[in-house]
Amino acid sequence: MDGFGRYRASAVDFYTFLFSKGFMENILLKISVMLVPALLAVTMHEVAHGFLADKLGDPTARLLGRLTLNPIRHLDPIGTIAVLVFGFGWARPVPVNVNNLRDPRRSMIWVSLAGPAANLLLALFCALLLRGVVYVVAHLPENSQVFPYIEPVGLMAAFGLYINVILFLFNLLPIPPLDGGRVLTNLLPEKNAQLLKKIEPFGLLIIVFLVFGTALWRSVFGPAVFAIVALLAGPHIGVVEQTMRLLFYN
Repeated sequence: MDGFGRYRASAVDFYTFLFSKGFMENILLKISVMLVPALLAVTMHEVAHGFLADKLGDPTARLLGRLTLNPIRHLDPIGTIAVLVFGFGWARPVPVNVNNLRDPRRSMIWVSLAGPAANLLLALFCALLLRGVVYVVAHLPENSQVFPYIEPVGLMAAFGLYINVILFLFNLLPIPPLDGGRVLTNLLPEKNAQLLKKIEPFGLLIIVFLVFGTALWRSVFGPAVFAIVALLAGPHIGVVEQTMRLLFYN
């Protein structure tokens, strides 16, 4: 069932009713919707790296107190602002001492993949939460007092789905220092890996150029993000689309 009690026909009815009440007019409310999912996304990403590294022999992150869900321990100020402005960003990377890993090259591949995997799991959770919200509100009485409390949960679930899919795919780009770059570095023969490592100091500039200076986002990355979000959101993809429009374009 898609929609509030009197809007049961389609998911379009659900988000039309949801956003018609002016909930997103205040910029502070917009930030409040984005902040919790964004902080959870980047925090879980980094904790996953550190947790798996610890299990594979490197206790560095644990000894430095980075295996915590306290977002303050992981925040990068610029990366957090980027999430709120552009819809994607980053946290302060957890330190990993490769020399402590039991099988450095193979273990580093798994440690690198742990972050994107955490974001994919969070995306699945947000998709289930969004479906749950739609189901619940579809069965609430027309004048239920629960609406003001459950609406923000639906919005946060929609944004959480989007941001986690973004982080999942973005970090898999094969450019160091992104996780995909570290995976590729440890898959290549040593000679080629050393050449790739030389790119790392310029990696952020390369990424910025690819995202903003080429058609990569519009022609490849954007459609890939939409395809995964649509797959997970199912009939409620309209809620996610409307949420993103109101957060970033209204």
